[in-house]
Amino acid sequence: MTQPPQPPQQPPNTPPPAGPPSGGFGAPQDPPPGGFGRPTPPPADPFGKEPQPQQPQQPAAAPQDAPAGGYGTPPPAGGGYPTPPAPQPNGYGYPQAPQQGYGYPQGPAGQPGMPQQGYGYPTQPMQPQYGAPQPAGDGGKKFSTQMQIIVAAAVAVVLIIGGGIIYAASGDDEGGTNEASSSGATGGEAKGGEGSGLAGGDEKAPASTKSKVAFQLPEPVVTDITTVMGSWITDKAYVKSGVAEIIAYDRDKGTKLWSVPLPGEVCSASRHMSKDFKTAIVFEETKATKANKYPSCNQVGVIDMAAGKLLWSKGVTSATGGDKPIRFDEVTLSGTTVAAGGTSGGAAFKLDDGAELWKPKVGADGCYDRGYAGGEALAVVRKCGTSDSPQLTVQALNPTTGAPLSSFQMPAGVDYASIVSTKPLVVAADVGDTAGDGSGISDFFSIDAATGKLIVRIPADAEQYAARCGSTEVERCQNLAVGNNRLYVPTENHDGTSEYGETNEVVAFDLTTGKLLGGRADAGDRYSLTPLRMDGTNVIAYKEPPYDKGGQIVSIDGETFKQTLLMENPSDEAVREAERRFSTDHSEVLYKDGRFFKSKRLVSKRSTSDADEKLYLVVAYRTD
Repeated sequence: MTQPPQPPQQPPNTPPPAGPPSGGFGAPQDPPPGGFGRPTPPPADPFGKEPQPQQPQQPAAAPQDAPAGGYGTPPPAGGGYPTPPAPQPNGYGYPQAPQQGYGYPQGPAGQPGMPQQGYGYPTQPMQPQYGAPQPAGDGGKKFSTQMQIIVAAAVAVVLIIGGGIIYAASGDDEGGTNEASSSGATGGEAKGGEGSGLAGGDEKAPASTKSKVAFQLPEPVVTDITTVMGSWITDKAYVKSGVAEIIAYDRDKGTKLWSVPLPGEVCSASRHMSKDFKTAIVFEETKATKANKYPSCNQVGVIDMAAGKLLWSKGVTSATGGDKPIRFDEVTLSGTTVAAGGTSGGAAFKLDDGAELWKPKVGADGCYDRGYAGGEALAVVRKCGTSDSPQLTVQALNPTTGAPLSSFQMPAGVDYASIVSTKPLVVAADVGDTAGDGSGISDFFSIDAATGKLIVRIPADAEQYAARCGSTEVERCQNLAVGNNRLYVPTENHDGTSEYGETNEVVAFDLTTGKLLGGRADAGDRYSLTPLRMDGTNVIAYKEPPYDKGGQIVSIDGETFKQTLLMENPSDEAVREAERRFSTDHSEVLYKDGRFFKSKRLVSKRSTSDADEKLYLVVAYRTD
């Protein structure tokens, strides 16, 4: 594949601005669902022929959720409406106050030390009808018009399910139908040990789902914002990026197994790893100094996590960039290919020895590989045009040669695109900046990787759905999962059925028709449900808890939406406070084999207010 040079408006090796690196959706992000650390099988015939509908169908109309709200708290003494929360501070990489769960009691807005709310919490005062208690005799809180619509729609779905068929709403009124199971269509939960309920995956429900703290790793002391991106689970270790090093810990005890020092900070890390536990990272060529405050992220390397060593590392130059190695923003892994991309173009290497497969080259069209996505296949977002008028193309690639197997041109008005999945090929974008919430998603695109033809475009109203992608990163989507020819996404939080508290659901879109399927998995009152990754045909999801509970891990049957509880964390105050400090949106969240890890992606210099607090880099839980 021809690899063009860095476009003139984005010269290679431009020093980063005097501040934290750009990217994300207003704050550091989590790894995409699927989670770091899920072994990646080598792709064999990576792109099978995808089914082609005869006529593209209009995506289903999504159910209308109430705006994120429902403060989830008792009213202040003396009655009246709950006080709206103080606005959250923005800014990439800044220290975050503890993220509180849904249903946490609130104090007056703007009060110093107020806990921050998680993603989806309102940042402006809400209308009284959401969450406001009714006068005596009204028999409960008042529902908004939108909430009444949700309840009515839910009742209608239940009635239709009773008839055996769910009719998905469709913009074309052609009477299309989707089949659904009559059992578990609204996500009933089974307890661990009461039958596996996990026939479609590898994870098994333990006899006791009550977890205990496995270990807690203290946050390292730093003098500036420091990247600690990357975490993986092997058969023996939990591996985590530290300050200019990669460290492996016993996954049950937290004792250090080995450490690989690096010349500089880790800038990016692949969320994939090979079957023999190798993964790829990008790191700085040296540590920061007063003279060189922002060293270039120009080193690509492979960590052998079974042996505990850096197999190789190297930089590459562009055809027109002289002898200076170019900077990379992202790195991924597919089979035996490591691919790194950025504003200077993309390069690829052999996993085992670092031999170059391709590197940035001059292109007559002025295009370059902005970034890659890996896993079961390899795909790229290729950028052409100018910064004011970009044109993006998504290509499926031969992972050995980099030759394009197919190409799909994104519509006008897309400045950045993120690859959600490579097999099937699913892309997310904010078309015309219409999402309006910083999520980076207004639409999903289901693409036939064999031909490059669009199968279906799925609108995803940002006010209804809570999936998120990085604003500039190609492989940085989270809170969603792809499997069973379906896209699983969470709804935004809305009022629950209890007097105070929020909840949400996980729903699914068909990747062939674009229709919203009838089943759903309910989080339950005061919990918020977030997909992490697929486990065969099942979805592994995290339930962010209310203020007085521990979080949960569940397995959701990909067909019936029935939930099986895999883990429930302790509700002791100190334990739940530590868990809640790791916002799901801004942390790395992994679950595998009865072990659950939440870790930070950035650490910062401690402020005066948290100087004496216990801050953690990682919190880990396990079931017996």
